[in-house]
This record gives sequence, C-alpha cells and structure tokens, in this order.
Amino acid sequence: MTSRADVDVVVVGGGPAGLSAALNLVRARQRVLVLDGNRPRNAATLYSHGFLTRDGISPLELRRLGRDEVAAYDGAEVQFALVEKVSAVNGGFRVTASGVRGAPDRDVTSRRVLVAAGLREVLPSIANLRAFYGTALHSCYECDGFEKAGEALAVVGESDDLAERALHASMWSDDIIVFTNGVGKVSDDDERMLAAHGIRVERRVVSELVGERAQLTGVKLADGDVIARTAGFVRPRWETALGYLEGLGAETDEHGLLVVDRDGRTSVPGLYAAGDITPPGPEQLIVAAGAGARVSATMVRDTVTARTLSI
Repeated sequence: MTSRADVDVVVVGGGPAGLSAALNLVRARQRVLVLDGNRPRNAATLYSHGFLTRDGISPLELRRLGRDEVAAYDGAEVQFALVEKVSAVNGGFRVTASGVRGAPDRDVTSRRVLVAAGLREVLPSIANLRAFYGTALHSCYECDGFEKAGEALAVVGESDDLAERALHASMWSDDIIVFTNGVGKVSDDDERMLAAHGIRVERRVVSELVGERAQLTGVKLADGDVIARTAGFVRPRWETALGYLEGLGAETDEHGLLVVDRDGRTSVPGLYAAGDITPPGPEQLIVAAGAGARVSATMVRDTVTARTLSI
C-alpha cells in the first residue's frame, strides 16, 4: 500500500492484548487506530486477579486505564466501534466499522491489521446462571480460585473435560461436586477416579441456582432436590466472531481460532492476531497482554524488513 494509508495499524479489540500491542506500536512511531466493540466477555466480573500491580482491579477499569495510556500518544486513537469488514486493498487493508456508544462510523485504510478481539462465552443452559456469574460463579480458577478457597464448590458444565476441570478445582477446595446438567461427559472410570479424590458427580439436570446474586446457597435439580453449594466454577463454550475477515482466506483451526505462527502472523500477509482468538484459546489477562506485546514486536520487525527490501 502506498503512503496514503490512513494509519499504519488497525487493532481490532481493546482488551489487554490489543491495548498492549497498540501501546508498543505507537511507541515504535506507528500510527495506530484501536477499534473496540465494547463487549468484553468478562464484563460481569467485579475483580480481576493475577495482573502484576493491578491485582483486584475491575477488568473494566483495567481496560479504561489501558485506553487512556494508548490515547495519550499523538500517533494513537482509540474508538468504540464494531468492525464489520476487513478487505484486502492495494497491498494493505480497508477496515469498515460501525460506531457504538455514540461514536462515528469508520472507514479507514491500513498497512496492517492486528486481530485481538477475543471470544464470546456460551454458558450452560441453566435459567438463572448469569445472575450469579461474576460473583458466586466464575470460569477461571487462576483468576478467582483463591477467593473461593475452602468453600463448597460446584463445577458446572456441559463439556467432555469436566473430570479434568474438577481435579483442577481441588487445588482450592476439598468439597467439590461436578454437575453435568444431564449433558456433560464424565466416564465411569473418571467418576471412580474423582471419587477417590472425594469429588462427587451429579448427572441430573439442573433447573436453577438458589440464593442471591452475591451469595449462592444451592443448586436445584429438575426433580426438586437442592444440593447445598456456596460458590462454583462454570465451564463455558467459546465462540469466535470473525465474520468481518471473510474473503481474506485466513486459516482457522477446528475451533474457529486464527492459526498463527509463534510470532502472531496469520496465513494472510499483513494480518496478525493475539490473545484469546488464537490457540490455545482463553488465557489470563496478563498472558493476553504479554501476547500483544510479543506480536507488536513482530510487526515492528516485519516493517523494518519490508522497508529494507523496498530499497
């Protein structure tokens, strides 16, 4: 693309991966535009943990601080907008987005694009589960296990890795019940193994959770039984939302995640990805921020290489 490109890099996604990359890119004197749809999957979580110097901060506040830091540089702009299309044009890209929260629509050209838009969570089909999600129930042991240590835990899911997830939970509690909601898979061998660790498997369908939003008291089954629990962890499914990349031919894996090399390059020249949208999938906030920094360094190196080859 010629020097008439509006920006050097469009970053899709304003979470820790995208903002970390944007910060490092603008400090490398790149013109950067961050487009953030403002739909973080951890919006229901009151506190985030494990992020050095920011342990216990609200994840929304962490994002706000990151936006402010990036936007403080003259070469960077952060806008709330939902990306609708990324097209290949003249050796670069055209990015169109619809503004959200009163922000204007955007139509910009860019030399490179970094996808750091994260994933969407799909929770088990239990009617009032979201009312407890982010307070009594969580999905990340590393993020929230410490705060639930020693409690009577429910491990709820509809996947085939519930035995593994329950064993993971045993780092924080020795009172654990796995709820498959009549869907999740736990083999007989796994159930015996879990029983040896004092973990019970409940295969009946869950109708609802009992208690108040900040305090879980039990799990109610479809037959009316209520099993006392005070906290728990949910095993979500994750979905990608990459329709805006259709037509570019970017390679994805069996889960729909963008395939990248060790440095964050996708199969499309000039298109990069970082964070949860890349294998192995969901990660802690601090890991995502590190991934963004790593990929931004790759983008800077690739820029230098391209300039050298063009001489």
